[in-house]
Amino acid sequence: MKNILVLSIVLSLCMIGCKEEKKTEAAPMVSNQMKEVMAIHDEVMPKMGKVGRLVGKLKPMVDTTAQGKRYEKAMKDLQNANTSMMKWMQDFGDQFDSDEIMNGKELSEQKKLLLNVEEENIKVVKQQIESSITNAEALLGEK
Repeated sequence: MKNILVLSIVLSLCMIGCKEEKKTEAAPMVSNQMKEVMAIHDEVMPKMGKVGRLVGKLKPMVDTTAQGKRYEKAMKDLQNANTSMMKWMQDFGDQFDSDEIMNGKELSEQKKLLLNVEEENIKVVKQQIESSITNAEALLGEK
């Protein structure tokens, strides 16, 4: 009787372990890709405060002179980068639910394709934000 109880417990643990292993095997690529997409977002998001501060510094410097026009262009580039980030976040949130983003819920084939597109989109947004910050800082003599 004791052996049957021990055997039942061991078999139950094996079955649970196998089920959990299958879950992790089913979506590691998507899960890793989702993590990468979110890591890019998380890297860029803190820079949005700097974007706003730089816009604030540039705005009073905009005028009709050649230098004023350069300030205006840098300011508009920052504003466009900000808009791109906000649009990306809105679109991403509309396409993926929180379980897919945060909990590694398996994606349909269509959503896997969407994730590929969104990964490229966030890379473009990252480049846009970083280049607009670099340009504005250079123009303002910062860094």
